[in-house]
Amino acid sequence: MTTDLTLHRILRAPRALVWDCWTNPAHLPHWFAPKPVVTRVVAMDVRAGGRFVTAMSMDGTDFPVGEGSFLEVVPQQKLVFTDILGADYKPNNGDKLGFAAILTFRDHPDGTDYTATARHFDAETAAKHEEMGFSQGWGTAAAQLESYAQSLKG
Repeated sequence: MTTDLTLHRILRAPRALVWDCWTNPAHLPHWFAPKPVVTRVVAMDVRAGGRFVTAMSMDGTDFPVGEGSFLEVVPQQKLVFTDILGADYKPNNGDKLGFAAILTFRDHPDGTDYTATARHFDAETAAKHEEMGFSQGWGTAAAQLESYAQSLKG
């Protein structure tokens, strides 16, 4: 097995809106996790070295807070983040999955050519992430992202 898990979709929404949905903390809770999970943005400093913290809950049960750092930000083209590092590249403590996410956004005649790759240290971690629901969960989130971005077009 590979160390990378990849999701590719053509989202029927303009690239600028898809980018904004990823980088504007007001938009992220509307699509980020498969419903009925509720996402709250705790911190979102969209710059290389900036902190990214989300809190999630479902049916009154809180999940562990997800914390990471943005590694690369190329407006409307590329967003790279990791859960291994926190703000200003300080290593995170605790039980993290350990991956870097590489998101690319390109214009497409139907909207946005969107690719999300989760890169892991080893094949075992990638397999664990897939077993946790990477393909289904990130696929559902991409569909929610598309729908939400479409709602912003008007």
